[in-house]
Amino acid sequence: MDAGMDLLHSSGVELVQYLQLSYRDSQSWFTFISIAADLRNTFFVFFPIWFHLCEAVGVKLIWVAVIGDWLNLIFKWILFGQRPYWWVHETSYYGNVSVPVLEQYSITCETGPGSPSGHTMGSAGVCYVMVTAILSILRADMVFCSCSHRCHYCFRCLRAFLWGAFWVVQVCVCASRVFVAAHFPHQVFMGVISGMVVAEVFGRINAIYNASFKRYLQITLFLFSFALGFYLLLKVLGVDLLWSLEKAQRWCARADWVHIDTTPFAGLVRNMGALFGLGLALNSPIYAESCKGKRGQQFSFRISCIVASLIVLHLFDSVKPPAQRELLFYFLSFCKSAAVPLAAVAIIPFSVSQVMNKQEKKML
Repeated sequence: MDAGMDLLHSSGVELVQYLQLSYRDSQSWFTFISIAADLRNTFFVFFPIWFHLCEAVGVKLIWVAVIGDWLNLIFKWILFGQRPYWWVHETSYYGNVSVPVLEQYSITCETGPGSPSGHTMGSAGVCYVMVTAILSILRADMVFCSCSHRCHYCFRCLRAFLWGAFWVVQVCVCASRVFVAAHFPHQVFMGVISGMVVAEVFGRINAIYNASFKRYLQITLFLFSFALGFYLLLKVLGVDLLWSLEKAQRWCARADWVHIDTTPFAGLVRNMGALFGLGLALNSPIYAESCKGKRGQQFSFRISCIVASLIVLHLFDSVKPPAQRELLFYFLSFCKSAAVPLAAVAIIPFSVSQVMNKQEKKML
């Protein structure tokens, strides 16, 4: 078993070296792709856009992102996946042969286990939701199309284009994660497949669209308690699930590249905060007042909410919790993540609605 994994890892290291040597000039592109594939962009960019264009898609995006990343954490704790940038220094596979030299970058030194890739799992799940949503909307519009044959032909062409673009994006994300030596090829492949499975499953669960705040709270507490309980149970049994943090700190080329927000618990509290905030927002009276009435059906109102949300959330994202105290960092990360859907779903639409009401009264 160990020999087979060593062979798989060594083959992955060879691919990392090939990409780094052959595409050295594309470093900025690969770095940009990895940053763009971060789940943070789902919460701060894709969610507010989709929520105000099609509420159900926005809600599904949050569920797929949160549950997918939670499952990714559990899988990582079970699989104990290595990462290339530390594996080459600790393996005995190379014996007396010189250890392969892998370049490291500012986004290389993630502290969690490597399998499956969280970036590719999140990217695949989120993109899968968006592509299927677009196709579902277009398929519904075809009912009203007078030129049935031409519409079907255009739909097939667009479907091929969207799925082609989906796979191009996934290949780019996979290549970027391998290029920066954060993952082995098999880990990014597992991430893509897992993300698509999660998105497909949530495409069949309708209960998420009308869940009460009590249900959101129950699920949030269950997910957090399960992950924390799993960690504590194995710690009692002598298994430290944070074993990868020591390896990251030991083998990262620069100490300032090891960030607390890449730790397993940082991702956990961010996701729990986002789910809690969504449940609170969807069940708040100001959301019902601003988004569920006639105002919520106006295209100008929706566009205004999107623009305002993107601006406010961009400014909000620039505020980083202090990393000096770990528990304080986790608490503030939870609060910040909860505030994102609360602002995009309830506070900003309510504010926009109030402004538009005042403008309409002045015009009378």
